[in-house]
Amino acid sequence: MEKGCVVWLTGLPGSGKTTIARILEKKLRDMGYKVELLDGDEVRKWLSPEAGFTPEDRERHLKRVIYVSKLLARNGVIVLASFVSPYRRIRALAREIIGDFIEVYVKCSLDTVMKRDPKGLYARALRGEIKHMTGIDDPYEEPENPEVIADTENSTPEENAEKILEKLKELGYIS
Repeated sequence: MEKGCVVWLTGLPGSGKTTIARILEKKLRDMGYKVELLDGDEVRKWLSPEAGFTPEDRERHLKRVIYVSKLLARNGVIVLASFVSPYRRIRALAREIIGDFIEVYVKCSLDTVMKRDPKGLYARALRGEIKHMTGIDDPYEEPENPEVIADTENSTPEENAEKILEKLKELGYIS
């Protein structure tokens, strides 16, 4: 059986996590691997529809995601988990529980994500319409030792996906 793992993409909203994950998903499927993309917006609808964005709600939701990710990975699936996951402690918990865990920091400055603002979330947060917005009135704790840094201000999504593929090869998850 193939060895599964969890590629955990973390970064500010609008940094490019899902874009990179979708490219990576296609590349891995084309190579014949079993892959599941767990995207923050989509998964929240199904696993935690009641959850808000307080630190407690985020932690409860991400613990559910960690559990599902672990189940998939132990069954030979490469899980692409694309979540803001702003707190180091919950990412450390994910690493501890999952084991086969690759942290990818999707790095992008607050200025740039606020200019991109694909969903209009930053504009709404600045108007006071959204509370607990990461980067505005809730912190984002940058990873201290991620396996991969995907710098979306200086590299294309394709280049960042390739960087992650190289790390998966280096770690023996793909050949």
